[in-house]
Amino acid sequence: MFINKSSEGKNNICGTKVAEYRKNKKLSQRELADILQVEGLDIDKNAIQRIEAGKRFVTDIELVFLAKVLNVTFNDLLL
Repeated sequence: MFINKSSEGKNNICGTKVAEYRKNKKLSQRELADILQVEGLDIDKNAIQRIEAGKRFVTDIELVFLAKVLNVTFNDLLL
């Protein structure tokens, strides 16, 4: 059976990195969501909160937008 959770039981592996890079840029979760919306991604503060907590899956499209807005590479978010 395919298991789609990380070894820590989270639904994504990038949430902690998203939180780290967001905090380094001194952005709130709402501010990050607002910037992502301006860039064209339909996402809200609650989704950011759930991503960072590992409770929400992150699509490849969302990963592209997050990397762009946070000014990091995909590998930075995934490793």
